[in-house]
Amino acid sequence: MISRTIRAVVVAAGFTSLFAGSAAAQQCGGDFSRFLSGVKSEAVQRGLSPSAADAVLSGASVSQSVLKMDRAQGVFKQTFLEFSQRTGSSARLNIGKQKIQQYAGTFDRARREFGVPAGVLTAFWAMETDFGAVQGNFNTRDALVTLSYDCRRPEIFRPQLLALIEMTQHGDFDPATETGAWAGELGQVQMLPEDIIRYGVDGDGDGHVRVKKSAPDALLTAANFIRSLGWRAGEPWIQEVTLPGNLPWDKTGFGGGLTAGQWFKLGVQPRDGNTRFANLPTALLMPQGRKGPAFLAYPNFNVYLEWNQSFIYTTSVAYFATRFEGAPAYDKGNPDPGLSDSQMKQLQTILSRKGFDVGKIDGILGAGTRDAVRSVQMQLGMPADGWPTPQLLRALQ
Repeated sequence: MISRTIRAVVVAAGFTSLFAGSAAAQQCGGDFSRFLSGVKSEAVQRGLSPSAADAVLSGASVSQSVLKMDRAQGVFKQTFLEFSQRTGSSARLNIGKQKIQQYAGTFDRARREFGVPAGVLTAFWAMETDFGAVQGNFNTRDALVTLSYDCRRPEIFRPQLLALIEMTQHGDFDPATETGAWAGELGQVQMLPEDIIRYGVDGDGDGHVRVKKSAPDALLTAANFIRSLGWRAGEPWIQEVTLPGNLPWDKTGFGGGLTAGQWFKLGVQPRDGNTRFANLPTALLMPQGRKGPAFLAYPNFNVYLEWNQSFIYTTSVAYFATRFEGAPAYDKGNPDPGLSDSQMKQLQTILSRKGFDVGKIDGILGAGTRDAVRSVQMQLGMPADGWPTPQLLRALQ
């Protein structure tokens, strides 16, 4: 399972909560029983039933396993080729195609009502839980109680706990038994309780939105949520391209300001031959430099970044979605060797000393490090593709 814990603790920090703004939303720590009583009081004030609050909060406990996961979140250091080939295997692609046929009516409805293609939903479904097979084994109630009681980010997780009470009141959640990811995401496409409350769709017509057990519920709820993030129906999200030997490398990456048509005129060629969206703004992405796979990212790619801020994850799941829509496997190319973990940290330290904002010295090739690499590559007269190599590191030492 590729848990969306990154989104839960990063993106949700800017999330406008249904329950935000009350003094109670800031309470954490202290006597645990008093904390639970405060959550129940707030839930009742918000119009939720005392019995639903009791069903969720009675028997709740602080999970040391959740706290351990929260304190030691893993870092994402795989390359695009490593991650995308592992998660987008041919076996998983075949299963996904079978799922598209099995739930054809659900996918047709998702496209018709929300504008989201089957491939987009199926790729998320595959990446998040392997089509519902691996949804997480943390008790969701205890996870959200723990992260709400803990004083690191109660403003993020307390609203999710209140939303979980509402789900329980609707009969859509069993707090005693249902499990999910450690940060409270649940269901076959791993969504947070507030998102399920806001965008939930009863896909199988049983009067409930049960995203853990019902694939139609989970898929249509995800489609509704994706639309809310700004999905533009009928437009692409990512398109593999081949590159000429020379480009204005300073225009690559996010913020380059060129349309697809302008890239085409510069010699960038779409592998599928589709140039119908030439007027759309794009970003030319090269996850492993100009010698590896290259993609034009269209406005819909922003939805992937809203879903999860990891560049490697978003590029991989967006590419995988194109495979379900008929695109061929990417050309792996022959990327220049990258840096080891220690070398990446060394590079980040050098860049930081030069005044670049690379964030934490963590060995992760994030957006800040890529931008800094592109800048120093231009200064050194190298093709500025944002891919750090041993050659670049030697030149900066």
